[in-house]
Amino acid sequence: MDPVAVGKSLELRRRLPPTPSDKSIVNATLDCGQFLSSRGYTDVRISEEELNFPLAFSLVVHKDAHMVERLLRAIYAPHNIYCIHSDLKSSLDFTEAVQGLARCLPNVFVTSRLEAVQYGGMSRLRADLNCLTDLQNSKVRWKYAINLCGQDFPLRSNVELVSELKALKGMNMLETIRPSEYKKQRFTFHYNLKDEQSRYYLVPVKTTQKKEPPPHNIEIFVGSAYFVLSREFVNFVYWSPHVKDFLAWSEDTYSPDEHFWATLTRMPGVPGEIKRSDPDISDLLSKTRLVKWQYLEGNLYPACTGLHVHSVCVYGAAELRWLLNNGHWFANKFDLNVDPVIIECLERNLTQRTRAIGSAN
Repeated sequence: MDPVAVGKSLELRRRLPPTPSDKSIVNATLDCGQFLSSRGYTDVRISEEELNFPLAFSLVVHKDAHMVERLLRAIYAPHNIYCIHSDLKSSLDFTEAVQGLARCLPNVFVTSRLEAVQYGGMSRLRADLNCLTDLQNSKVRWKYAINLCGQDFPLRSNVELVSELKALKGMNMLETIRPSEYKKQRFTFHYNLKDEQSRYYLVPVKTTQKKEPPPHNIEIFVGSAYFVLSREFVNFVYWSPHVKDFLAWSEDTYSPDEHFWATLTRMPGVPGEIKRSDPDISDLLSKTRLVKWQYLEGNLYPACTGLHVHSVCVYGAAELRWLLNNGHWFANKFDLNVDPVIIECLERNLTQRTRAIGSAN
């Protein structure tokens, strides 16, 4: 928040060239050797602690291949495994760019089943489930699965993340709170997907028909779509008949991704269970994602210095210190067209943190 530094960042923002096109990533990945060396993928060094604690990532993305590549580079380690879900509605250049990244990096792949992701619909949840299925079948014996979107960015290095995840001792990390009366409407009424313009643009519309209660006496909790899940918990999700029934019940709800994970982690007996009687875990208590909501600015956190999209702050460079000091592992949202300076600063910070830890060891 230093005024001189903020002023410099604003000047830099005005002078920076336009964001590279998706085609630039397509062209860059035609020569994998040159791409990997020029972007620093071949220079990544990992500790023995990291090597013994591989991670799995699910990236659900749909635009801005250059930003996706920078996110991937920021979280990349050669022993981890990365699944990318590219939206079926995405442009051809973007799709080819993602395929190019997967072709050049042996531990990065595009999920075997793609969805046309609809806002508020089941397809957003299925995109992550598709990646988790493929990640389960990979040869990498990862310890935790983390999902990200194309406008996320890490605030911690891989070695720092591993250290904090090991401290969880098998517990999950995600937002899980009791729903307000407003949020309850999302799963107490049937929602139908309404066709808008084409089959690719569907929106869930509330009906007057009430739903049956959730199966198996499941108590609903709500949160965000983002999670950090242990391998044992993910295995449970895939073999449990109760989970299959709950997933089918959620099919016609609004934004099922925002109650599915938050509810399952509260189910009695699940691996890493958070008891139903335990207090709410808000997004500020969960380290999975730091999001700044417009209606809470000036109360829970300082004002946004970038701009707002759907009441969510797209960060500006003046929020760098606040982001790094908040204790979260990832943050959302970032956009190269809003402020590329903060992304550059975060990249440099990650490099410095990794080197400092490496020197200490």
